[in-house]
Amino acid sequence: MRRFLQWLPVALLSGCALDAGEGFAVLEPSVQAAYTPLPRRDAGDGYQALASDFQVRMDSATVSLGSIDLLASSGGGGATSFDPSSPPPGYTLCHNGHCHSTDGALVDYEDIEAQLGGGGSTTSTVANLPVDSEFDLLAAPTVGLTCKPDCELSRTNVSSGRWSITRLKMTGSVRDGRVPARFTGVRTFRFTATMASAEAEPVAILKGDLDVPSDRENKPRVELGLKLALTPELFDAVDWSVANVDAGDVVNVNAFENVAVHTALLQKVGEVSPTAEVNRGAR
Repeated sequence: MRRFLQWLPVALLSGCALDAGEGFAVLEPSVQAAYTPLPRRDAGDGYQALASDFQVRMDSATVSLGSIDLLASSGGGGATSFDPSSPPPGYTLCHNGHCHSTDGALVDYEDIEAQLGGGGSTTSTVANLPVDSEFDLLAAPTVGLTCKPDCELSRTNVSSGRWSITRLKMTGSVRDGRVPARFTGVRTFRFTATMASAEAEPVAILKGDLDVPSDRENKPRVELGLKLALTPELFDAVDWSVANVDAGDVVNVNAFENVAVHTALLQKVGEVSPTAEVNRGAR
């Protein structure tokens, strides 16, 4: 009996210890993509008022997501600017706000500037969430995700998510809310942006802030609800009165004559910041 009692505290302590390799946090990620009308812009009949006084109604909209990288930053030091036309060591090409690293990753300009600041600041991918799905933005589905290499995280702090959009397709109607109107009646529009090939650049790369510490001070189970919300603000910069119109009052945004409209839409898409809802609990 005495010998058993001598060993009892050790056994209890070992029972409370974490198993080797056990993560500090376990992710349960999901993603939702939606087109979200704004109540303050309601113009009736399903139309939304734009900053230009045009009014747009979405009839169909889909988006295809490639993957979402969860990123963690570490280190410090001030940022140092660089010339994208002359990529720093470790990078091969810089454009559209990011650089291609020699290991194949896409790294944002601000992250590279922080690395060059002399303080040793680095950004690393702690988990990759493959999506590879098309979402009906009007139905706004929520889809559960898996993690590569694992949903168990070591000690870190997930500070942002990097999303790749591989295809975006929208159709709808537009009318003029001004009197006198810049054009009469209703025009329909078609817009598609897609990757030229599997090796090509994504249609857009979005970045959203996160704050998900993986440590012993927070509950380990993390329900991570990632959300992409596209709103009528996408169309604020488009001057529909000068867009080229096909027979039947159809604006084919992909037509060469409408390259300015296509560019304006893609620029607004690139400015969208995804959000996240985080709920934590015990295992």
